Amino acid sequence: MKIQIAALFALVAGSAHAFTPSAPSNAAQSSKLASAVSEETAESSSADKATQDPLLIRAARGEKTERTPVWMMRQAGRHIAEYRDLCKKYPTFRQRSEIPDVAVEVSLQPWRNYQTDGCILFSDILTPLPGMGLEFTIDEKVGPLMDPIRDYDGLKKMRPIDPSTAAPFVAEALKTLREEVGPETAVLGFVGCPYTLATYVVEGKTSKEYLEIKKMAFNEPKLLHSILKNIADSIGEYALYQIESGAQLIQIFDSWAGHLSARDYDEFAAPYQKMILDKIKAAHPEIPTVVYIKHSGALIERMASTGVDVVSLDWTVDMAEGRERIAKARAAAGLEGPGGVQGNLDPGVLFGNQDTIKERTHEILKKAGNTGHVMNLGHGIEAATSEENAAFFIETVRNFRHEE
Repeated sequence: MKIQIAALFALVAGSAHAFTPSAPSNAAQSSKLASAVSEETAESSSADKATQDPLLIRAARGEKTERTPVWMMRQAGRHIAEYRDLCKKYPTFRQRSEIPDVAVEVSLQPWRNYQTDGCILFSDILTPLPGMGLEFTIDEKVGPLMDPIRDYDGLKKMRPIDPSTAAPFVAEALKTLREEVGPETAVLGFVGCPYTLATYVVEGKTSKEYLEIKKMAFNEPKLLHSILKNIADSIGEYALYQIESGAQLIQIFDSWAGHLSARDYDEFAAPYQKMILDKIKAAHPEIPTVVYIKHSGALIERMASTGVDVVSLDWTVDMAEGRERIAKARAAAGLEGPGGVQGNLDPGVLFGNQDTIKERTHEILKKAGNTGHVMNLGHGIEAATSEENAAFFIETVRNFRHEE
């Protein structure tokens, strides 16, 4: 389903231009005639694979790539003027993320403006919760609000998700994005991990200290484990639904697991991350997976040991040290290969001058190397970031070439 220009024109009142996605142009590629049939066949097979698999997907699988792919967490959203204009017509986040045509347009804006190598679905980690019996609202100033679950009576409200009933708009948006961006750009899906989602379920809102969920962990651990397992079962199904709808990579966000001690991470976070990862790999072993946790410097080895394909580092970790720690952890866990890495420019650097942005970006690219690295920020882009500097960051990465 291609986006209809006339319909999309109505999305933003007073806009001078309709939403007309256009794929980034690519130089035509030519190949020499092979002197032998076997060489010709191999060359054709390689070309077919390159067409089938976008640069970002190949990097996430640990392949050596011609350049480092790049996208930005939270790349679709408030720092883009087009998005802020669209918010005037669609004032609530759930409108913007649950009306398929609107979600598609928001998803496409940074890809169209910056030529990112990944186009991530504009959505929220809480989106599947109503399908699990957990209704929520989003106050534009306060954030998510819901009735908390803090006892076994509340637990009875939870039910297994049917993604096709709970979030058909997600499937429609992903299918449209695959059509719009073309074969060279990866369409990215994502889910929230059980512990992070449980913080909202137990707290009933966003939190700074997470005291309610920690009280449950230390006083009613069986109850918390029941909540986490229910979430993990449904989120695994939701991740598969995204893949079957067109997502070519799944990033799992356990954003608030960085508030846990190592012992509590091992009990309440990692096992449920692994449930989702294992379900993805059992059904779709070809789909790369990425895990991100904010303030995760102390947890890198534990993240890598889950078997995830790519560990997304925040900006507090040196890239070279992070790669070494990931490789050692995977080896100790008996996992094949050094593992991939994503990140990890401090989003604050994008408030600096362009010389600083370029120097810091090049430093990370050189430390990461040309194999198994997806360039990104160490956290989501800040809303006050200028589009000019965001574009410069993407352009800097796209123009960089590793020395042979």
